[in-house]
Amino acid sequence: MDGVLVHEGNALPGAADFLARLQEQGRRFLVLTNNSIFTPRDLAARLARSGLAVPEESIWTSALATADFLSGQLPGGSAYVIGEAGLTTALYEAGYTLTDTDPDYVVLGETRTYSFEAITRAIRLVGLGARFIATNPDVTGPSPEGPLPATGSVAAMITKATGAEPYFVGKPNPMMFRSAMNRISAHSESTVMIGDRMDTDVVAGIEAGLDTILVLTGSTRASDVSRFPFRPGRVLDSIADVVDLV
Repeated sequence: MDGVLVHEGNALPGAADFLARLQEQGRRFLVLTNNSIFTPRDLAARLARSGLAVPEESIWTSALATADFLSGQLPGGSAYVIGEAGLTTALYEAGYTLTDTDPDYVVLGETRTYSFEAITRAIRLVGLGARFIATNPDVTGPSPEGPLPATGSVAAMITKATGAEPYFVGKPNPMMFRSAMNRISAHSESTVMIGDRMDTDVVAGIEAGLDTILVLTGSTRASDVSRFPFRPGRVLDSIADVVDLV
């Protein structure tokens, strides 16, 4: 989503045309984000404010992927959650009980205000045997003032205190894409991933067996591509260049 369709709340050139073309051609699609703060309904409303019409059922977040993963691992389990509505709602709707007493899992996602008390509780629960899950490994997130600490940074704090490494569900874990494809009954040989980051989007797309397109409107610059030991299927300036490929 960010860096491909929108940047700092503004639609990128070609994004509206791209979404319209997908719908005209009857293509199944999902808009993916590692951000676990917001529910799909929240994100659909945010996209609508930028002039992009994306139904909430066409949005797949790391929170939804995490809930999907946990419901497959331990149906009806329990979790102590550090996160916001996007994550707590996804887990609740997946049948999970949210508790701070003897949970099966500690689940870490993004939040606008990380609480020292909550992190301390998570450390103690992991020490007592709760399994450690995190929505994504991103160490920073963007803001107009500069980078903000994100899930990966707080996960590192908990790991340092407990010795327990989390299982990260979101990108670059290809499971994020596989769960998304299951959601829309898609197959890897006929699915394309479009992203703006080599180190999360492209590598996860390749590992999930997808064709990949890197657009240069986000994190990765053209000069960065050669530094990686893998390459996307195509490198294009922006999503506007993808419209005619649909």
